[in-house]
Amino acid sequence: MNFSRVLEEGEGTTVEFMQSMGEKGFKTVSAFSNTDGGSLFCGVSDTGDVVGFNCGEELIQIIKSKIIDKMGIRPSVSCFKWEGKTILRIDVGKSPNPISYNGKYYKRVGSTTTRISKDELGDFFSRGSNWDGLTNNYSMDEIDEESVRIFIRKAVGKGRLVADDTAEVSEILNKLNLLVKGKLTNAAIILFGKDPQKYFTNALVRVLKFTNDINVSDRRSTGNLFHQAEEAEEAIKNSLNVKFEIKGKLTRDEVWDYPLKAIREALINSIVHRDYFKYGIQTQIKIFDDKIWFFNPGELFGGITIEKLQDPHPSSTRNPLIAEMFFKAGLVEVHGSGIRQMMKSLKDAGLPEPEFKEEFAGFSVYMMKNVYDREYLENLGLNRSQIQAVFYMKEHGSLAMSDFARISPGINERTLRRYLADLVDKKLIIAIGEKKGRRYELS
Repeated sequence: MNFSRVLEEGEGTTVEFMQSMGEKGFKTVSAFSNTDGGSLFCGVSDTGDVVGFNCGEELIQIIKSKIIDKMGIRPSVSCFKWEGKTILRIDVGKSPNPISYNGKYYKRVGSTTTRISKDELGDFFSRGSNWDGLTNNYSMDEIDEESVRIFIRKAVGKGRLVADDTAEVSEILNKLNLLVKGKLTNAAIILFGKDPQKYFTNALVRVLKFTNDINVSDRRSTGNLFHQAEEAEEAIKNSLNVKFEIKGKLTRDEVWDYPLKAIREALINSIVHRDYFKYGIQTQIKIFDDKIWFFNPGELFGGITIEKLQDPHPSSTRNPLIAEMFFKAGLVEVHGSGIRQMMKSLKDAGLPEPEFKEEFAGFSVYMMKNVYDREYLENLGLNRSQIQAVFYMKEHGSLAMSDFARISPGINERTLRRYLADLVDKKLIIAIGEKKGRRYELS
C-alpha cells in the first residue's frame, strides 16, 4: 500500500479518513459494502493530517465484534505505523447482498456516506442474493468434520444423497455447494461449524416457559442448526405435559399437549426459513399454559401470503442451501408441505387449527392447547358443575343461567353465578349481554 499516495489523493468513493471510530465510521463500513468496497483509515483528519489512533487490542476487538454482530461481515482490520503514529485500517469488500447498520442502509456518493432512501430500497434489494450462499474468508478449521460425516450417513441412509462419508470434507462440501471457488458459505458454517455463534451471535433458538405470564425458564440452543433443532425439541418437550394411554396389553401411547409431529414441523420451519440477515434477534419459542408460540425473524418469502400458506403451494425459501440440507438429512419430508403436515397433526389430535401471523418483522405460529378436556379443567380446580357448564357450551355454543340451573339441580342461582364468574376470571369463557338475558360462550 502506498499510503503517501492515499493521503495525497484524499477521500473518495473508496477511501475515508476519520480521527476516531464512532457511529459515522460504522455507517461508512456499511456504505463501502453496498457500493464498491473501500478502506477506512482511523487516526487521520478530514484534511489528511495524521493524528494517530489508539490501537489497543481490546478496542480493536470491540470494533471487529460490533461490525460482525451489527452487519454480519468480516472486514480486514489492521494497524500500521506512519511517521511515528499508529493508524487503524479497515478494508471492506463489496458485498453481494445489502448490508445494514442498525437497520438502515448506506452507500457512498463520492466522498460522502449517505443513507439509501426508501424509494431506492426496492431496486437495491433486488440485486441481493441468499444469505446462506454468501461466502467469506472462513478457514476449513472452522468445520466440525464429525458433524459432516454424521450428516452424510443420515442423508445416504434416507436415500437422498449418494456420497462417501470417508471422502475429504472439502470434497463433500464442494459437492453439496457449500464450498464455492474454495470459499466456505455461510450455510457451511451455520450447518457444520464448530462454533457458528462466533460469527452469527444471535443465530440460536430460545425456548422460554411461562406460568401465569411469569418466565420460569429460558433455554438457549446453540451450536450448528442440526444441534439446535435437536436440543430445542428436547427443551420444548421438557416444558410440556405427557400422559400415557394403554393400547392393548403390551403397548402404550404417549399423548402430549401438542402432537410432536406438529412441534417438529413448526420448530424446523422457524430455523430453516428465518431471515439470518436480521442479526439482532433469535428464533424464539414461548410456551404458556394454554398455547405455544413459535417466532422466527423474517416475514413470509417469495410472494406467499397467510391465505396461500394453508393451501398447496410451490416451495419457496430464502435459505435454499439450509432447506436442502435439512431435506437430505430427513428432517423435512417434502419441500413446501410443512404447514399442511402441521395442521393435519393438530386436527388429528383434536386440537384447534394453528394461527399464523406476520408480526414484529417476522412470522409467528400459534398452537392452542385443548383447554376444554376434563383432565385439564380438573387440574385448574374446577368443580363438577363448572365442568358441566364448559361441556354444555362446547356442545351447544352458549349457556344461559336457566340452562346452568337445569344441568346443576339443587344449587342456588347466587352460587351458580359465582361459578360462572370464576370461569370468566380464568378466561375460559366470556359473558355476552347485560345481566338480564346474559349468555356465556367459550373464549
